[in-house]
Amino acid sequence: MSREQRLLADAMLGRLATYLRMCGYDTVYAPDAGLTDDDDIHALARADGRTLLTRDRELGARAADAVVLTSKNIDDKLAELAAAGVELSLAEPCRCGNCNGRLERVSPTTETPEYAPDPAETDVWQCRSCGQRFWQGSHWEDVAGRLAGY
Repeated sequence: MSREQRLLADAMLGRLATYLRMCGYDTVYAPDAGLTDDDDIHALARADGRTLLTRDRELGARAADAVVLTSKNIDDKLAELAAAGVELSLAEPCRCGNCNGRLERVSPTTETPEYAPDPAETDVWQCRSCGQRFWQGSHWEDVAGRLAGY
């Protein structure tokens, strides 16, 4: 599966959606889009040409392009996605892990919130949608380590 493929993760896959965004995939998380009904989830996947990721076998069977996962454990879910052909490695930060918005690099002269590093010393990205700041710190390294086996 190409990173250009657009994804839709159902309500049971929130943590997985964050990982996929960190890998550079445009991944809508159904609850963030206000989707709780299977019909609405299916309709969005179809209308947007998104591959549906779900643990719900009935919902997955309704979608022409779906990956039905069986595991509850995040590592097992990642293994299932890798087996389905999803490339699982970190990309240059381009998607917000919180809202799926596009990231842009912060200028080295831009002031950042207290929680974020100085962009003159560390590359920092900001979400165009929600304003969240991101950098490749210890969390990035932890995720890279987790994905290294896939």
